[in-house]
Amino acid sequence: MELVSYYYYIIGNGHGIFQLLSAWADGPESVTQCPIRPGERYTYRYNITGQEGTLWWHSHSSFLRSTVYGALIIRPRKGNTYPFPSFYQDVPLLIGEWWNANVVDVENDAEETGLGPVESDAYTINGLPGDSYNCSQNQTYRVQVKHGETYLLRIINAALNEQHFFRIANHTFTVVAIDASYTQPYNTDVIVLAPGQTVDALITANQTLASYYMVFTPYHSNPNVGINANITRGLLVYDNATSTSPVMPNLQLQTDTPTAHKFYTNVTGLGYGPHWVPVPRHVDEHMFVTFGIGLDHCNETGPNACNGLNFRLSANMNNESFVLPKGLSMMEAMYGNVSGVYTRDFPSNPTFEFNYTDPALEINGTEIAFAPKSTKVKTLRFNSTVQVVLQNTAILARENHPIHLHSFNFHVLAQGFGNYDANVDESKFNLDNPQIRNTIAVPVGGWAVIRFQANNPGMWLMHCHLETHLPWGLAMAFEVENGPEPWKLPPPPADLPQC
Repeated sequence: MELVSYYYYIIGNGHGIFQLLSAWADGPESVTQCPIRPGERYTYRYNITGQEGTLWWHSHSSFLRSTVYGALIIRPRKGNTYPFPSFYQDVPLLIGEWWNANVVDVENDAEETGLGPVESDAYTINGLPGDSYNCSQNQTYRVQVKHGETYLLRIINAALNEQHFFRIANHTFTVVAIDASYTQPYNTDVIVLAPGQTVDALITANQTLASYYMVFTPYHSNPNVGINANITRGLLVYDNATSTSPVMPNLQLQTDTPTAHKFYTNVTGLGYGPHWVPVPRHVDEHMFVTFGIGLDHCNETGPNACNGLNFRLSANMNNESFVLPKGLSMMEAMYGNVSGVYTRDFPSNPTFEFNYTDPALEINGTEIAFAPKSTKVKTLRFNSTVQVVLQNTAILARENHPIHLHSFNFHVLAQGFGNYDANVDESKFNLDNPQIRNTIAVPVGGWAVIRFQANNPGMWLMHCHLETHLPWGLAMAFEVENGPEPWKLPPPPADLPQC
């Protein structure tokens, strides 16, 4: 895969690729490399090992991801078959987000005001906004199907900021994979995806010859937080269809958290399927990580600074608000043992305890909303098993946050609402066939427990995949130490972009 930019600094990321011994191709800005300069190029080289299914690639330099992305489909090796019924054709469906503006200006304006960016103007399906927008009546993505055939939909949420419900009128789905990991077949009439997530689902064209709308509806986990509330829709059109008026599905409320939670928790892993990895039973590192939106002091001056307020929005994990370094990427500093770029003291537990999900914090949480800016990592021994409790907080706003871990899949052992309580919630762990993901939508006002094996040396970002939240500091990094040969971080490629 080669990405070239002639206008802006840009970076590529194979979202969900393990990058085994190819850590320099992971891509996050200032973590594994510096951005590619305008007019220059960098080729990402990596082997895909132990993976098959639907992933995607995208820019990893903030808002440029809004238009620089695409599907990354890994098919079974020749001679191997899928662990589910055969299908006639596969169809990638990418939900994207669109601004009627230069997205670099959108990001810069947000930085200047210290508040969130303006809401997007539209969502798109495979780049087309659909006929629910007045300006795009003739720009609707169509899927042509034959009656009686089964299709594999490879659904990717490439939107910057919104989770989505997905429905097709009069049709049902059988989910067979998530985040390029096979699942037990799960029948449903609605699919839910957070930004960064993928779902593979079978659909059989068994309805009357007609046209049917397929609709993405944003999932609005906190009605008090402004979003682009528009839907976008495409068409599923049967060959020889006689009806000219497409059938519209019944849409749930955008605030339908029970439906979202049901989907997110009902999917289980295919324990006997290809590339299945059993849950590691012994845990070497236990972490409890709180996260959410907070505030930072406004140090700028002038009438437009921070929108005239004395604060700007920020975010944090365990009361540390992550800052990307300048001048040298974190992995270059790790490889060259360069000090001063980051520190190794990211806390394994919150620096102070409180009632994390108390709704009153949305109004009265400003006293604990401020977190120091830092570039801290958690160092892990090679091949150690790590269990992380991801605890949402209610400070300023309770939201469902998608948390993505680079380079590793993880088992989702359990998830729920309220404050995590090990004495109660450990009994809910699925250690037999949990879902395997690289991006977990942590419930609004709730928690999730993940477990993974740190078997790849390098510097690996864990962050919220809402694009507004990474620049605000909702991130941290794992520094995985070298193992024995051949498990050592290789030297950087000669063409690695320099700052």
